[in-house]
Amino acid sequence: MTDFILRRREILKTALVDRGDALFVTGLGSATWDLASLGDRPENFYLWGAMGNAAMIGLGLAIARPDRRVVVITGDGEMLMGLTSLTTIGARRPENLAICVLDNERYTETGRQPTATGLGTDLAAVAAACGFPQTATLRTESDAARLGDLLLRTPGPVMAVAKVVDETLPMAVPPRDGGYLKTRFRTNLLGEKAATLP
Repeated sequence: MTDFILRRREILKTALVDRGDALFVTGLGSATWDLASLGDRPENFYLWGAMGNAAMIGLGLAIARPDRRVVVITGDGEMLMGLTSLTTIGARRPENLAICVLDNERYTETGRQPTATGLGTDLAAVAAACGFPQTATLRTESDAARLGDLLLRTPGPVMAVAKVVDETLPMAVPPRDGGYLKTRFRTNLLGEKAATLP
């Protein structure tokens, strides 16, 4: 296995220190716990399931709210399952959307089986081929120093793939109730009128 040096929660903590009112969508499992470890917020929409859908949910939000930055944080396994979403995102090209893939080359939630990213699939290259104007693969601390700008300030769509250590971290469990998370997120976006919408 490749020796990576970047640690997922450390690079996210540094990158997202000044996230303002950005909206976040997380893929299932570790990506959700990683974002929650930085503090639960109404701007966070955690996917407890729906593997492969994080990027498309992010696209929908980015199109609906072009005034807000939308950041998707997910893992390599989840992104591989939703790979065709990159074609749609590349075609639509929302400038306010960024995707961060925390890539440890493993399906962490199901037993750490190898993913295709450890066998030759380059997610940043795939995104570039789909029309993403900004892509990066981050491997070093110097690379990781760019992550905040890529996710929060660079016109998108952005694909930032961070090659991270395969490590077991304490779970930082945010709310798990889907109805509650949906209502909280909608109210944060729409205010009180969210309560009257279906």
